[in-house]
Amino acid sequence: MCPDSRGSSGPTHPQPLPFREGSSVPTRTPPYSPTSTNAKAPPHGDPRRKTLMTSIPNTLPIRRALLSVSDKTGIVDLGKALASHGVELVSTGGTATALRAAGLTVRDVSELTSFPEMMDGRVKTLHPMVHGGLLAVRDDAGHAASMAEHKIGAIDLVIVNLYPFEATVAKGADRDTVIENIDIGGPSMVRSAAKNHAYVAIVTDPADYALVSGGTTTLEDRKTLAAKAFATTAAYDSAIATWFGTVDQAEEFPATLPITLKRGDSLRYGENPHQSAAFYTATGSVRGIGQARQLQGKALSYNNLNDADAALELIAEFRDAEPSVVIVKHANPCGVATGATLAEAYAAAFACDTVSAFGGIIAVNRTLDAETARAITGIFTEVVVAPDADEEAIALFAAKKNLRLLLTGALPDPARLGLTAKSIAGGWLVQGRDNGTPGELKVVTKRQPTPQELLDCRFAWTVAKHTKSNAIVYAKDGSTAGIGAGQMNRLESARIAAWKAKDAAEKAGWSTPRTIGSAVASDAFFPFADGLLAAVEAGATAVIQPGGSIRDADVIAAADEAGLAMVFTGMRHFRH
Repeated sequence: MCPDSRGSSGPTHPQPLPFREGSSVPTRTPPYSPTSTNAKAPPHGDPRRKTLMTSIPNTLPIRRALLSVSDKTGIVDLGKALASHGVELVSTGGTATALRAAGLTVRDVSELTSFPEMMDGRVKTLHPMVHGGLLAVRDDAGHAASMAEHKIGAIDLVIVNLYPFEATVAKGADRDTVIENIDIGGPSMVRSAAKNHAYVAIVTDPADYALVSGGTTTLEDRKTLAAKAFATTAAYDSAIATWFGTVDQAEEFPATLPITLKRGDSLRYGENPHQSAAFYTATGSVRGIGQARQLQGKALSYNNLNDADAALELIAEFRDAEPSVVIVKHANPCGVATGATLAEAYAAAFACDTVSAFGGIIAVNRTLDAETARAITGIFTEVVVAPDADEEAIALFAAKKNLRLLLTGALPDPARLGLTAKSIAGGWLVQGRDNGTPGELKVVTKRQPTPQELLDCRFAWTVAKHTKSNAIVYAKDGSTAGIGAGQMNRLESARIAAWKAKDAAEKAGWSTPRTIGSAVASDAFFPFADGLLAAVEAGATAVIQPGGSIRDADVIAAADEAGLAMVFTGMRHFRH
């Protein structure tokens, strides 16, 4: 059976419900009549349109309401409120049952249509007796005459929410079940009522029941509800189109790409105080920072969310690794490390750049423990992201009222498929996620890298993938030694990363910077040997880069002369 709450439990051959007295208002001569031989159609829009919004009364009484919902939250209380104002309740299937169980008098839709439910509930409300009552222009003489002739009763209020299509897909239901959860009658009634919002109120969200529970509606509310209703059906159709595009089409970039965003939180401001901002979720979104549970702290800002997302995406690369910690600032990593414990990893990540870590975002790949939490509270931190946290860690953070703690559950799969989109003036840039991971590395120098150098190369490469281009990352023994990000040329990024490593050594009291004996990763090829020579000067002994420059031979020769081991990945990781 179709899960249609718009079913009928009425008689098999019901009598038509008479046109209700008082459901129409005095008629007027429309400014244009399609039957007139002299009249000309308006230059824009439907020539049959006869409604002038300026002539519609602001407040209208609700005499008849049609209620048909999948989500029955609050529907009984609303039914009681409407009935107390003398509103006639018309309903279907499960909704009618719920209302009757509460002692309310309800008429079945089949009494309007004189037609029984059929085809396993697929056809119930798709009938002129329903849609005529929704679409009729009440103060149009022709419409009023048609209503009287066909005994169509006006419907002043529609309460509808739609089959749970997205929830059904999310549960992994089989194809037939998903198809049966594509609502047809519901969206049709929603659109009819919303189109005729001059006279009809349409409510698709239980949160809006208070707007109509008083037995009257205002024009302003009807406009607002209509806009929300069309947004609801648009999002619903987008979810369906997205599902069909996913299961039935191999084309990665379809001719039409439906993207529907649902507003979540309003944010205090955007990147800067003069910019307004809000957070939206997309239809079919995978779990990510937007679905994390905030345990404590102030409301998240635009920049908090952006940085926390960058931190989560990077720590997800280490979801199956030993305890790991990522520290991010302005969407760039400033320290990344693995260790025997989270506390050890945090200490190593923090040591990479103690200055930039102030006011940063921290992400971990394990349940946050008290020792690590205690270390984190030693410096001002904006957000901590973790799969979970133990009670002692939560208690320690509770003393830091401004620190936000986000619990994500299982970390996302870094290799998952998906698209990313960026708005530009006049359009959107859409591409597949950067989920690539190099397989076999190609050694291009005379010297082979040692096993430890290979481990450090892969570690540095993973961090470079999540660093703004041009990116240079030095790593040693499972932690970053220096990170150079976002420079307009690769040589400057190499120099900045080396300088940061030297500065970190001085602050920590180390005799030498950790770039000595490190591996260095470059997110794109070295166009000249100068960037590589800067790494040599910093003390790196191994290099990982994509290769592919027309001067690869010169760069390889420079590496051989310096005694470096160098591997090519054949894969670039630009990030903008």
